[in-house]
Amino acid sequence: MTDLKSVDQHLSDVLAGISPVAPLDLQLLDAHGCILAETVTAEVDLPPFDNASHDGYAVRYADVSKASPTAPVQLPVVGDVAAGSQATYTVQPGLSVRIMTGAPVPVGADAVVPLEWTDRGLAAVTITQAPEVGAHIRRSGEDVHRGDAVLEAGTRLGPGQLGLLAAVGRDRVVVRPRPRVVIISTGSELVEPGTRPAAGQIHESNSYILTTAAREAGATAFRVGIVPDDSRTLMNAIEDQLIRADLVLTSGGVSVGAYDVVKEVLSRLGTVTFEGVAMQPGKPQGFGTIGPDSTPIITLPGNPVSSYVSFEVFVRPVIRKMLGVEPLHRPTVRAVCLEGFESPADKRQYMRGWLDVVDGRYVVRPVGGAGSHLVGGLAHSNCLIVVPEDATEVPDGSAVEVMVLERRLS
Repeated sequence: MTDLKSVDQHLSDVLAGISPVAPLDLQLLDAHGCILAETVTAEVDLPPFDNASHDGYAVRYADVSKASPTAPVQLPVVGDVAAGSQATYTVQPGLSVRIMTGAPVPVGADAVVPLEWTDRGLAAVTITQAPEVGAHIRRSGEDVHRGDAVLEAGTRLGPGQLGLLAAVGRDRVVVRPRPRVVIISTGSELVEPGTRPAAGQIHESNSYILTTAAREAGATAFRVGIVPDDSRTLMNAIEDQLIRADLVLTSGGVSVGAYDVVKEVLSRLGTVTFEGVAMQPGKPQGFGTIGPDSTPIITLPGNPVSSYVSFEVFVRPVIRKMLGVEPLHRPTVRAVCLEGFESPADKRQYMRGWLDVVDGRYVVRPVGGAGSHLVGGLAHSNCLIVVPEDATEVPDGSAVEVMVLERRLS
């Protein structure tokens, strides 16, 4: 069908106008979940000094090498070293220093004897087991050396990464923040969940699908809610949201009906264009920019499955590009299809499915029908079976490409 645009061309066109979000310098906790935009080099060793890994006694190995339960060694204790203090003592031959976990190891000591191997003496200690040389001492720089690149640009900052940044002394870091995505669902037939629909009305679900999908892709997502099929109301809603949006998503109102107000309004604004894409579900698509800052906007179909599939194919890669990370796309695998089904000619079909591993190989079954309104099947699928445009049938037992939506397999 020559009047339809290919999926690959539409995706390429959408991504061509997208750039990573500008980096920000943030405090560590504010950077949680963001993508590092700089390579961080350690300015200190970790640990920064030799320190004890156990409460015990700092000793010279030569003085305790023959200690045993039947031949204990007794040493005078000449002082204490606590965590956070400076090691002002020197361990001379035949002496010991009581030491706490994390405290700097005194000069002269080359091992720490744990408390459990002693009588826990204060003025003198009896040692019943010999440590090895260097035992129970965390050496300076054994974790990270000064000058090491500890985190590379492109790293997502979770608890472990933020902890490392703090440990090397960084209180701020340059990151690419999560893109702010605003979701607007259109349709006068829609009502909020929790309310009773009147005749001809349905509960709105698209914004819940898209908001959570955007968050899972790495964005900060804002659900605006339902906007009726009114041009002025829709225009006001979009303009009100531009101040907090790096990307605007709409669902509904992009087909060819008399009340498709998204298409009506946005055709007069910005650079938004609307096209039919050779895919099922998700044929009606639109994208462009809007507002004084040329904010990207992507318009998705109103049927729930169409909206979600369109998000996975087109919007998720956009969010990933805004984050400045790879890969842009969901992983794909080859699987054996256990139940055959038909596919429309000249369109790429995205059939909901359940992917599993049986006898060491991927297998997949289609879930629900092909209808773009069948959200029940969407909730019980973990993948999309991708059928190419030139195929009109997927036979039982044939190999298919599968887009993996969840890593969890049964």
